[in-house]
Amino acid sequence: MKTIAVLVAMLLGSLMFGQTDNPGSITVSVPNISSDQGEILFALYSEDTFLKRKPNFAGKSLVENGQASVKFENVPVGTYAIIVLHDKNSNGKMDFDTAGIPEENYGTSGNSMIYGPPSWGDSKFDFDGSEKSIEIRF
Repeated sequence: MKTIAVLVAMLLGSLMFGQTDNPGSITVSVPNISSDQGEILFALYSEDTFLKRKPNFAGKSLVENGQASVKFENVPVGTYAIIVLHDKNSNGKMDFDTAGIPEENYGTSGNSMIYGPPSWGDSKFDFDGSEKSIEIRF
């Protein structure tokens, strides 16, 4: 009887923890793009890489009928933030005017409307390893 109880406990433990270790996917969509020119750049960051290094995952999409989306596959469980940029001239970076104000639209997973660079606290979300959809508006 003791052996059966131990086996059941091990099975339940492996089921509970096994599900959270599986990577999942995050689909990100932008529904309100003002023009079809250029492309939309998507970047998924962890806290250690947020605005400091290359993103953990990156993707891009053309704009079709004012919308764009990308799907990040095999994303491990964790806390992340997403930044999306409408790269109108397809130069791979955000362009600024002489006063330092962005000339291209951007948004974050927190959908916060702030002046200045995005913050980790306003943009972060927890990902449990399942399927997740996030809509980001410019």
